[in-house]
Amino acid sequence: MCAAALNRRRRGGGGKAGPTSTPVFSLYGEADAVAPEFIHIEDIRSRSERYRWEIAEHRHHGLFQILLLVEGGARVRVDHRAQDVAAPFAIAMPSGAVHAFNFTPDTHGYVLTIEDSMISRHGAGDAHAAALLMQPTLIDLAAAPDRAARLIALFEQIALEFRDGGRATGAVLQWLASAALVLVLRQNEHVVREKMRGARETADFHRFRALIEAQLTEHWPVPRYAAELGLSESRLARVCRIAAGKSPLEVVQDRLTLEARRRLIHVAGSVATLAYELGFEDPAYFWRFFRRRTGMTPSEFRRRLDEAQ
Repeated sequence: MCAAALNRRRRGGGGKAGPTSTPVFSLYGEADAVAPEFIHIEDIRSRSERYRWEIAEHRHHGLFQILLLVEGGARVRVDHRAQDVAAPFAIAMPSGAVHAFNFTPDTHGYVLTIEDSMISRHGAGDAHAAALLMQPTLIDLAAAPDRAARLIALFEQIALEFRDGGRATGAVLQWLASAALVLVLRQNEHVVREKMRGARETADFHRFRALIEAQLTEHWPVPRYAAELGLSESRLARVCRIAAGKSPLEVVQDRLTLEARRRLIHVAGSVATLAYELGFEDPAYFWRFFRRRTGMTPSEFRRRLDEAQ
């Protein structure tokens, strides 16, 4: 279900506070959960102007966002690191990342919000592609004006369909949002490859991601992954830091969390059954793992989805 088809319920006030007291929102300032295949787009002004162009530190669960600056600029804080950016600029923000924005007045751009299961389907056939969309990424488009123009035109089409679409709007929005993901992924790949130290590191990260896909429910420790890949633990850690900005364990846990969310959304069955299917020997440990990673229990996650439908 896309956002345009939902019976929207707007609540005032903030979202739920996570374990670190960082507010957790659906859309900023709204605590509602969202339905599977949720897609929403809005211009930056519509929400930021009412907060005097300042979006305080917060995070989202189960939602991936792409922010596209067309004109103006912002001071961006992601996981407590700050950077000043100027249009044209794109920011890919995965679920769970803590972020905040201070926009210059009259900044123009868009925020595209997509429910996480679309990301998992998009990257299902390409482990490296999925990894590229799992960490916050800031993409300067100033040196790529043609790519920036294509992305801006696509976001304008998404906004037009979201506002004025008719029959089969949900299907059209999914198609357009998927196209936006492809363009961002291409540019993100280019950025990541520039950061990598050569073809060997790129290949090593590809192999690691593919091995995670194959052994995800086996819960291998990092030393076993390194041994299977023929790498030292320090080299595997270095490759992951370069490619993803995270440790090997974080890369594995990000993928396991994404799989847990996907199955809670799309697979019927008790939480205990899903825990065993995901390789957890103790459902209570899965409960603690999911809550630590998402800020809510598996049952709370499902309940919010049910309430949004």
